[in-house]
Amino acid sequence: MVSGPIIQGRAVTADLLAQVRGLVAERPDWSRRRLALELCRRWQWHNAVGQIKDMAARSFLNKLEQRGWIALPPPQGRRGPGFAPRLAMLPPPQTLITGSLAQLRPLHFEVLGARQARAARFNAYLARHHYLPYRSTVGENLAYLVQDRQGRDVACVLFGAAAWKTQPRDAFIGWTAAQRQGRLGQVANNSRFLILPWVRVPQLASHILGQVARRIAADWQGRYGHRVALLETFVERGRFRGSCYRAANWTCVGQTQGRTRQDRQHALQAPVKDVLVYPLQADFRKALCHEALHA
Repeated sequence: MVSGPIIQGRAVTADLLAQVRGLVAERPDWSRRRLALELCRRWQWHNAVGQIKDMAARSFLNKLEQRGWIALPPPQGRRGPGFAPRLAMLPPPQTLITGSLAQLRPLHFEVLGARQARAARFNAYLARHHYLPYRSTVGENLAYLVQDRQGRDVACVLFGAAAWKTQPRDAFIGWTAAQRQGRLGQVANNSRFLILPWVRVPQLASHILGQVARRIAADWQGRYGHRVALLETFVERGRFRGSCYRAANWTCVGQTQGRTRQDRQHALQAPVKDVLVYPLQADFRKALCHEALHA
């Protein structure tokens, strides 16, 4: 008996499962993607600007299948969540970019969409030069390709879904589990930050973080129809000190317990990381600590 766990923001009840099972049974020849699109249509599952949330619906179906609650048709081999992103061919290693920050300013921040040509270059930079593996993003996210005044690429910054639960952040916000469940979408996680390896300019990283903090709420509003009130990131303690975040006025609120950011089963191990946050508005707690109903 399903008691109503939350998956992709939806309470999984017996009635909801019956709807999904009925759709799968009615359309055995449909692909997973087509089933997800039909759920979006039936449930009016879209974001605040009217875009259907087909990736969320596909993830929802996959998670139901992983728990053994439904049986989906076999995947058709298309690129989807978790698969390697489209990568561009990168030019040979560039000459060093050195000097002062003033010589690079003003910086240009391009907000990339998945189908833009530059997105493949952004993906290639992260896949080749970031120490963490890079897979395709799922759900709401913003990717910034940063260029200097001469149009040279200098950095990549990626924000996406916040960690489901982390005690230091949650204590800093002061929200309840119900409030977190309803308002987690107003927290964005800086999952990747890369200064390209041939760029050696003091204070560049903290300057970029400061510039992004000034614009990301409006950028998120423009793409997804709602703002974000708080930024978070996780800095691996044995590898980095997080100096650029601290210089950009991010606050360290504690450390992780050596679990992965989406681990709800207390089974996966990961390096201990510092948890840093950056409020985007003075009343961020008010924005995050009121109840919200799930659609």
